[in-house]
Amino acid sequence: MADPDPRPIRIANVSGFFGDRLSAAREMLDGGPVDVLTGDWLAELTMGVLARQRGRDPDAGYAATFVTQLEDVLGDCLDRGVKVVSNAGGLNPHGCAAAVRRIGERLGRSVRVAVVDGDDATEAFAKARATGWSAPHLDTGEAFADLGAEPEAVNAYLGCWGIVEALDAGAEVVITGRVTDAAVVVGPTAWHHGWHRTDWDALAGAVVAGHVIECGTQATGGNFAFFAEVPGLDRAGFPVAEIHADGSAVITKHPGTGGAVTTETVTAQLLYEVDGPRYLTPDVVARLETVRVAEAGPDRVRLSGARGEPAPSSVKVGAIVTAAWRNAMTFVLTGSEIAAKAEAAEAALWAAVPGGRGAFDEVAVRLLRADRPDPARLVEAVALLTVSVLDRDRAKVAGFARSAVETWLAGYPGLYFTGPPGPGTACPVFWPTLMPAEHFVQRVSIGSRSWAVAPAAPDGAGPATPDGAGPATPDGAGPA
Repeated sequence: MADPDPRPIRIANVSGFFGDRLSAAREMLDGGPVDVLTGDWLAELTMGVLARQRGRDPDAGYAATFVTQLEDVLGDCLDRGVKVVSNAGGLNPHGCAAAVRRIGERLGRSVRVAVVDGDDATEAFAKARATGWSAPHLDTGEAFADLGAEPEAVNAYLGCWGIVEALDAGAEVVITGRVTDAAVVVGPTAWHHGWHRTDWDALAGAVVAGHVIECGTQATGGNFAFFAEVPGLDRAGFPVAEIHADGSAVITKHPGTGGAVTTETVTAQLLYEVDGPRYLTPDVVARLETVRVAEAGPDRVRLSGARGEPAPSSVKVGAIVTAAWRNAMTFVLTGSEIAAKAEAAEAALWAAVPGGRGAFDEVAVRLLRADRPDPARLVEAVALLTVSVLDRDRAKVAGFARSAVETWLAGYPGLYFTGPPGPGTACPVFWPTLMPAEHFVQRVSIGSRSWAVAPAAPDGAGPATPDGAGPATPDGAGPA
């Protein structure tokens, strides 16, 4: 554990999702002082995207956009001593780390890159099901077997202590697999301030700060109900969390950037994706009802008063399953008699589909009326009829679009489509459940060395040291 540092740590978010602004890392590095660049690249269904990428290429399975960002800023981060902590490793954190090391090689620089994994729950999930566990859905209680398909990826949401140990071992870049969204903020904060696992209130404060900045510009006015009141939202700045030794924090943004940090924008994000006052993470249970939100100056909002409880004995596990396939075709209805043409289009479509409308598990039909009486232009004389289908049979879904096209010259006058027929797309399902935390041990790898992170003791009193786990920095596990 690092010696405690009394200064607040400044953590800058550079991504709220896989596909976020590529220039954000450069903007945050150059826009003002920061100690850590981090962000969130792993929305739940992003894991499904990564699983399909890995299926096509075993070297893929991580968020390549993170690597693109780092190509622009890694050298400057090393020069300025700015750490990078990223969950962009997804399903292949070692592959992501290798890509980062290649950037360093091109720069002629040695980069200490650490990988934190142990989140792959595929084997544990399968073994538990084989013994009769139903993997009940976290919200509905339904049994996983009801989906009638096997998972493409199963990952446990792990915590911050692997990140802490990686930084303690001298890592300059930390790449993780699946961890909680806030863990990439809690980890460097706990390392910086020298927190212990039982510093519940401080940890809870860092979880709150991490939760607020995890979605990037949502903390600075993005997706805000009163967006018209937010200045410069055409190019909102990304948020920064200044987190103090007691876990209190100030949420802010770099001067001159768009958007706004107000008690309202911060509160909106604080309440985002929570289902009650107890916010459970594998590191601590944060009591959100104790949090105080107060203005601390222009574009500065202070979060304080967070209280924490010992972490739960179970962790959230998410399985990604391709449970069905989806396809859609949009008919353009031109001129007059729109309702009659829509009815004729549907009748011809279902006559062309083997089995008709009832052949699919789900069908959705939507008529969008953009037409006007006595139109002066073509765009005022059209309506759009979109027919979508969903089914577990991929071939059936792929054939749907072809059936639609077959009606083209035999249909209503003026018929055309907004696009060519396609094979359809996978319809992934995210299946959350709970499993005992003891099933999952984080592992840190840096250079040629790796070690297991000691799990928390059953009574929440601190790390346990079971056989094979060892201390935080066992023999041979130090800096690369």
